[in-house]
Amino acid sequence: MTGKSRASSLWSITSRVLAALVGGYAMAYGFTAFFSVYLPLARPDRVVFAGLLSFVVWTAAVIYVFAARSAIRAWLVLGVLTLALGLAAFLPSELGGRP
Repeated sequence: MTGKSRASSLWSITSRVLAALVGGYAMAYGFTAFFSVYLPLARPDRVVFAGLLSFVVWTAAVIYVFAARSAIRAWLVLGVLTLALGLAAFLPSELGGRP
């Protein structure tokens, strides 16, 4: 393995690990915030249920990051999903988006 390809491979692995840890955590947080607002349950039940499901979401994000074609694609998918879930969860109630 040449020095250039080894450095590229090391960068790809490092980027995927960071995407799995940081991006997966952010996506799990966005998922939890979204479902804590929009699940049709009593508020304490929504929060607990969404919190428990966040571990499944984080695990799925980690699996996806290492299955994605590239680290950039993994970062983009996690970023877009996190942004969409976060914006929907924190949508102002004046706009009528929250129950």
